[in-house]
Amino acid sequence: MNMIVAYDIASQRRITKVAKVLADYGVRVQKSIFEVSVNDAVFVEMKARIEGVIVPEHDGVKYFPLCEKCAGTVEIIGQGLFTDPDAEFYTY
Repeated sequence: MNMIVAYDIASQRRITKVAKVLADYGVRVQKSIFEVSVNDAVFVEMKARIEGVIVPEHDGVKYFPLCEKCAGTVEIIGQGLFTDPDAEFYTY
């Protein structure tokens, strides 16, 4: 299934960890948005990894499934793919 994952994380350290988890499953398209393509089992695994990082009282992650028909109608204006994240979102 194709989906968009968007997150709002309160801690820089957790931002980095969540971004690294999501990078294992998809591609970053904006600073806090990833496009992923996973089957049901992999989705459960990805969600569990993210839940192991976030603090629900302070952080939020939303999963937006896209049907094949909807995914094929995505329109892009301007930059089509965000592949070089700002340093503020990756601390090593």
